[in-house]
Order: sequence, then structure tokens, then C-alpha cells
Amino acid sequence: MSPEILQKVVADYFAATRAMDREAWVATFAADAVSYDPVGAPPMKGHDAFRRFFDGITGAFERVGLTENQVFIAGDSAAVKWTGNGVGKNGRAVTFEGIDVFEIDGAGKIRELRAWWDPAAMMAELMG
Repeated sequence: MSPEILQKVVADYFAATRAMDREAWVATFAADAVSYDPVGAPPMKGHDAFRRFFDGITGAFERVGLTENQVFIAGDSAAVKWTGNGVGKNGRAVTFEGIDVFEIDGAGKIRELRAWWDPAAMMAELMG
């Protein structure tokens, strides 16, 4: 797979988070994709689970999104260091960071995502 295809998949994933566009975000995943977000939590599989996850995260925010700081591509995988920024429905601003590792299938869809970040710390900061 070309690095350009991987770059586009990663860019589309992160752009959808910034737009808070659930369906565009879900569309970056293969139908049978698995996501470990965060690593250590039970895996999610399939678009319905991804929609519930996206709604659970974005539901606390007026605005939230992730920006790629660094993207490293090798083979059919990409590792991304990212920064998240958001403003909660309570008006509080929050910044959080993480690393995502993507495996992309031959159709240019995410087949597996492993995300290292701390959602509990983000929610604690958001809630004050």
C-alpha cells in the first residue's frame, strides 16, 4: 500500500474528529474493524460500537477534535502522536494527548486501531 493512501486514511480520521462528524469518522473503519480505544479497555468491533463510542466522547463537548502532531508510516501501518483539544458543554477547555497505531486494509480502511491515552484523566480535567 502506498504511503499516500495511508496518509489520506489518517488525515480523514483526524479531520472527522475535528468536524465532530460521526459518520465520516466511522466511514474510515472497515465493517469488521476492531478498536482498542484505549488500549486495556475491552475491544470494540464494528460500526455500531464505534458510533456509541464516538457519541460517548463527543457528548460531553461543545467542540472537540484531535490533531496529528507526528505521523510515522511503515508498511500498512501508521503510528500517530496527537493532541486533543476541546471545550466542554460546561465551558471548560481541555487538552489531552495520545498515540494511535492504525493498521489499514487493502481497501484503504482502518482494520485495527490501538489508542494509548487516558480518557479518565481527560474527563477529570473537563469536569474540574
